Amino acid sequence: MELKSSLRSVVFSLALLTAATPAWCGKDTQAAPVKAVNINTADAQALAGALKGVGKAKAEAIIAYRKEHGPFKSPEQLSEVKGIGEKLFERNREVITVK
Repeated sequence: MELKSSLRSVVFSLALLTAATPAWCGKDTQAAPVKAVNINTADAQALAGALKGVGKAKAEAIIAYRKEHGPFKSPEQLSEVKGIGEKLFERNREVITVK
């Protein structure tokens, strides 16, 4: 009976240890820094990953626009891409770069 009780205590202690995530385990409570994306050089995956509300189809539309019209001259020009528009541009203004 004593062995059963000791074993139960050990199992319970291990469960508590694995359920709690200590601060030193790398879980950061701060938001990740915003990473800029160059809309003249980024591929579809990078565009979709960096821009909020932009998936694969819109990222490919950005690239198609870039191929047809040449490099973007300003970040604001991104709103001319079909499916992007002014609102989506404003949501992403801080991460868009043109070099």
